Amino acid sequence: MKDTFRHKGLRQQLVQVIKDKGITNKEVLNAIGKIPRHLFMDSSFLDHAYQDKAFPIAADQTISQPYTVAFQSELLQIEKGDKVLEIGTGSGYQTAVLCELGAQVYSIERQHELFKKTSKFLPKLGYRAKKLIFGDGYIGLKEEAPFQGIIVTAGAPFVPSPLLSQLAIGGRLVIPVGDSVQTMTLFIRKGAKDFEKHEFGEFRFVPLLEDKN
Repeated sequence: MKDTFRHKGLRQQLVQVIKDKGITNKEVLNAIGKIPRHLFMDSSFLDHAYQDKAFPIAADQTISQPYTVAFQSELLQIEKGDKVLEIGTGSGYQTAVLCELGAQVYSIERQHELFKKTSKFLPKLGYRAKKLIFGDGYIGLKEEAPFQGIIVTAGAPFVPSPLLSQLAIGGRLVIPVGDSVQTMTLFIRKGAKDFEKHEFGEFRFVPLLEDKN
């Protein structure tokens, strides 16, 4: 669990890369610059930790590309204390970014192997989500709704209606929609049945799977 000056230097280079790609939110950039991404990956892949690339982790999943994490986080426009639901805990890297942004994070993971690993690992780094849940992200977390933000970190073939219904008025859902390639989509809830939709180009994610294994 070492975080060296070299790692910190590589992180600042990574921050510059994602700034150059258009990320402007200072809090998001600070979070990327602070979180030791190499600790979320196998030690044999240290050289890859601070490249702006996705990378395989356990259970056939990936740790998302830092730019994608920053892009989704920026779209959420998180204020300190906001309740945020994350669908797909994965390695916990995005969870850590949300925690750094001051969100109260509720996160759902359907891969048991990842859920066990990440729920032990995150507190060791000092990142404490309000709740980490092993379950089906398609149904969201009704008992804790409404959420100011919901972020989906896997490609969804369609937008699960429970997620829209669990948004607070004024809340934002950030979700990559599509099959092999996804369109990053933002929904802003304007009223009980009124949603504003924005699309932000193509991304590639592992698929969002229904039901837990």
